[in-house]
Amino acid sequence: WELKRTLLPLDLLSFVLERDTSRVVPGARVKQAAGARGVQFLSPDASLSFAASQLLVNCDLFPKEFSIVVTVKVNRFAPKKETKRDEKHAGIILGLKLSQNSLHFVFNGHRKATEHWSFQGIRLTPNQWHTLVLVVGVHRRKLTVDCNPPVPSRAFPSDLNIQASRFHIGSRGRWKGLFSGLMRQLVLVPNSDASNQLCPSSDPRLAALSVPPLLLDLPVRRRQNERHDTSSGNLPCSELLRGQLWFNPLKKGLYVCDGSAWITVLEDHKRLDYVLEQQVLATSSETHDVEVFQIQDIGLMAAMAHRSSASGSAVYLWTNLGFRLYQNISTNGALSWKHFQIGKKAYLVVSNSGTETNKSVDKQPESDFSVIYKWSKRRKRFVRFQTLQTYCARDWEAFDINEQTYLAVANHRMGNNNHTINSVIYKWNRSTKSFEVHQTLITSGAYDWEFFKVGPYHFLVVANAFDGVTTSLDSVIYVWIDGKFQVFQTIKTFCATDWEMFQIGSRVFLVVANGHRLQGNGPSQYTINSTIYELDMSGRMFVRFQDIVTYSAVDWEFFSLGEEYFLVVANSYNGESYSLNSILYRWQGYEGFVPVHWLPTIGCSDWEFFSSNGESFLIYSSAKAPLSKVFKLKTY
Repeated sequence: WELKRTLLPLDLLSFVLERDTSRVVPGARVKQAAGARGVQFLSPDASLSFAASQLLVNCDLFPKEFSIVVTVKVNRFAPKKETKRDEKHAGIILGLKLSQNSLHFVFNGHRKATEHWSFQGIRLTPNQWHTLVLVVGVHRRKLTVDCNPPVPSRAFPSDLNIQASRFHIGSRGRWKGLFSGLMRQLVLVPNSDASNQLCPSSDPRLAALSVPPLLLDLPVRRRQNERHDTSSGNLPCSELLRGQLWFNPLKKGLYVCDGSAWITVLEDHKRLDYVLEQQVLATSSETHDVEVFQIQDIGLMAAMAHRSSASGSAVYLWTNLGFRLYQNISTNGALSWKHFQIGKKAYLVVSNSGTETNKSVDKQPESDFSVIYKWSKRRKRFVRFQTLQTYCARDWEAFDINEQTYLAVANHRMGNNNHTINSVIYKWNRSTKSFEVHQTLITSGAYDWEFFKVGPYHFLVVANAFDGVTTSLDSVIYVWIDGKFQVFQTIKTFCATDWEMFQIGSRVFLVVANGHRLQGNGPSQYTINSTIYELDMSGRMFVRFQDIVTYSAVDWEFFSLGEEYFLVVANSYNGESYSLNSILYRWQGYEGFVPVHWLPTIGCSDWEFFSSNGESFLIYSSAKAPLSKVFKLKTY
């Protein structure tokens, strides 16, 4: 367990409630009482249970130090609430039993003898909300109720085996002991005293660490007779109004006039409320990638890389009714699109792999050709512009350095087995108006390029996925020096499929999508950590910041809403199924990114964020079904 000390709070309740955001989980319902929402358990449904290994990945032992945070509204009798049960012996490994005046902590002690710890006299008021924090450490344990002074007690064993065990939420998986009250949050916090994060609190009975989005309260509606500022529009600021305050109800902001302009004092920002399915877009084929971009005088478009060569790929135009087909483009096993501009001219470049045409041939061709398309203002279409030789190209990246335009292609393999080959940096030649080879870089099964800039420095990072033997490889960050890219840092990755750079304030991050572990002829592991790295300015290197469990991740997308920051991951496969939840994470400061929404996807291959007319959306493409989906991000 020592290697997993960076685990963040594990929201057990969200894990079962958010598996399918289109409906409430069977055996439960959402109910509002005493001013807050909670979930009521109606029956011990199997969907309220999940394998412990899904959250405690690669852990055979339960953490020896942890906190359990639970917010409940109890009835007069409130028996067993949350347990973990061994499948082989059908016995409780660890569980909580809750009643009106006491909490019982049950677990397998030394030599597998069942132990009961009782906290008496905790005084839970019936039909009222209460937040309990059970803190267990090597030398102590304590219970905090509604941020009151804790009750201490003795220690917890450090060898509690949880192999082949399951979490059961609301019961032991059977009718007897079904929790009869309402539950609002249930969080396991490894290696931390969660009471320090929750207390003190302005509302200790509802102190929140991680409440499922489904149970978050609705925005308070203003009463009709409540007084409010009816001003609208922009009030002119003049010398006569210097020092005057103005509340703008449209922007929910408070401003002060400095004699010529309104200076912001306080301003409300968009906050994510929930995610709503907006459009199911039927496509002509499975889709490996989607690229969203703007074309002047036309609007917002999306280019989709379809697997089928027969139907080719397609460009869609965003309308009031969603995306509609705008143009078909002939492609050959397309894997990705990249939009870029040179001056005022717009281009699209496609990665053709050739695998669809040659899928019945044992030996793949040594090379294929990827194509650059140029936007024709006269024809209002993309037209073929230049062809470049590539080798099962997985990705293109476009960037500018010192007013020069470059394209980088990620060549994945040459033929069937040669994965360690050159990927190429092309430079735009203004005289010939074409791209020419500028530099080659050795890569191993390259999957993705990501270009970014920090201060005066330009970086390019490659996602190396496979060298023919293993997926455990060094992915390389390059820095631009004297007109060439040179190695800056290497980072160990596992079938790296994507890099995403983002900034929060002055902090610079890189997140990698790790696909799976493969060593020789051994089995593949698809449930592994993907990692966020932060740039250490003083050490001049990227250092590990946070690990996030992913399921054969193939893409990360970063975006912001107001002053909130988000990451969404494309989970594609867990070793058994392609129908998985891709997860939306929100930045929580020192806690890093925490999961807030679970989005059902099928073979998810890419996420793209875009905005239109003041509204925000996410679109995902599926590599296993002929569809893409658009989600609307509802804010308040």
